[in-house]
Amino acid sequence: MTIARCPAPSQPPTRWAWAGAMALLLALTGCSSLPTNVERPPSSAWATPEATGLGQLARSLQPASRSGGAESGFALLTSADMALQARLALVDAAEKTLDIQYYAIHADPTTALLFTRLRAAAARGVRVRILLDDFNSTGRDAQVLRLAFVPNIALRLFNPLPGGRGSLMLRILGSLDDVPRIQRRMHNKIFVADNAWAITGGRNLGETYFGQGDATQFIDTDLLATGPVVRALSTSFDSYWNNELAYPMQSLVSRDELDALRAQQTASAAPPSDTVGSAPPATARPPRPELPVVAPLDVREIPLTWAPAAVLVDKPSKIAADAAETEDRQDTVVDGLLQLVAQARRELLIVSPYFVPGERMMAQFIALRARGVRIRILTNSLASNDAPLAHVGYARYRTALLEAGIELFEMRAAAGGTPGGISGSGSTPGSRASLHSKLVVMDGRLLVVGSMNLDLRSQLQNSEVALVVRSPALARSAAQLIETTLAGATYRVQQINGQLVWSAAGPPPPGTDPPAGPLTTEPDTGPGLRLLLWLIGPLAPDEML
Repeated sequence: MTIARCPAPSQPPTRWAWAGAMALLLALTGCSSLPTNVERPPSSAWATPEATGLGQLARSLQPASRSGGAESGFALLTSADMALQARLALVDAAEKTLDIQYYAIHADPTTALLFTRLRAAAARGVRVRILLDDFNSTGRDAQVLRLAFVPNIALRLFNPLPGGRGSLMLRILGSLDDVPRIQRRMHNKIFVADNAWAITGGRNLGETYFGQGDATQFIDTDLLATGPVVRALSTSFDSYWNNELAYPMQSLVSRDELDALRAQQTASAAPPSDTVGSAPPATARPPRPELPVVAPLDVREIPLTWAPAAVLVDKPSKIAADAAETEDRQDTVVDGLLQLVAQARRELLIVSPYFVPGERMMAQFIALRARGVRIRILTNSLASNDAPLAHVGYARYRTALLEAGIELFEMRAAAGGTPGGISGSGSTPGSRASLHSKLVVMDGRLLVVGSMNLDLRSQLQNSEVALVVRSPALARSAAQLIETTLAGATYRVQQINGQLVWSAAGPPPPGTDPPAGPLTTEPDTGPGLRLLLWLIGPLAPDEML
């Protein structure tokens, strides 16, 4: 069973591998439990954002003709560099509060830089709340939890798995009596400063999301926002923060446990993990990695587009173990997105890293095509997908999508960011690109940016959040990013004489040879991987991919 898919290094086992591991290791692990009677002091977002410097800045940037207060200001963060710069700028400018909600935060030099700024903000009196899904806080990434010991920083873990943090597999095995709950994850991504400015989108926190790493680079897109939608995002954050599934970090793990885990990593010659924590232990270990150099960014210099907007967000109860038996699962971000999409009249541009439509979504796309709506979809190729099993779910619908007249494009793993396209700068040369943006542009007038994928996992199991903006100008900007990417970093997939054919768009990436011609097998992959997925594919249900 796939539990969640964002960070490639933390990919959990398939349902079938998990079943085998359970049979072998259940007797060794037993089943763990979460603490009871946990105190969760309630708190809420800063109530008067207009009294802060960031709030006053937002008001000064709003055009006089749009001063009624109903519209919000937006800017697409179109590169990995800008995405990191904008977050750092909000941290540095915050006066009262920082609210940070993520599915995954990795311990590496990039987040070390961010956490250095967070500790400085806390030292000057800013209240920092960090809400993190608990699936990935193991191994080296567990050291992120040290922030909870910094004065003015509170950290809660959402929907935690009980047990130690040295091994993700052992934590899963220790929760075998609670499978319906642990397979549902908080996938929301929100970064809010003073309840006045916010960033949301598909990006987690870590060097692989900010173009700083040497391996996989996730190609992503964020939306910077100010105005009424920020208050709506903060309301959402509060509902998760004060939920019974949000556990204060200290109720689950102690400083001594984190020290012991770090010592084990040091002894096994693992990369140093103290870049996000407190003072290093007395034992010798490799030098601390240098913090990356990031150019400063002034948010006043980012042009804003002012437009009406709405927040789509799942309720925290969607993650509860009995969510499948309640009506909450029927009122989801993906359901709301599909209701919007059903109103398309001319064109849909869809970017979804994991695209497993299922029967209902397929029927809706076919109905749209019957009305003459042009649909273009960009998703990962097998080579660029960090979760190959998710590609199985997409591949089983590929022929039907093409036969319905839907145009399919797949990200090239060697392409990296395309200049002028989605997250076009910041990728390390030679790294593997993996699409991670979640965007929808409808009829050139409506833009949706969020954390959701168009798949059954986002629809039925994970919690998600998205911004819906009614702005022809912003929609055109996003469409241009997508169009540029389609023309230079993808394979166009077509069906010719009953056979799937992949044709590379644009010139080959530097250092790579151009294909000899159209390809008839999954590009840039070996026969072993293709055979494995061909064997497993029929056994994997859509909702588990």
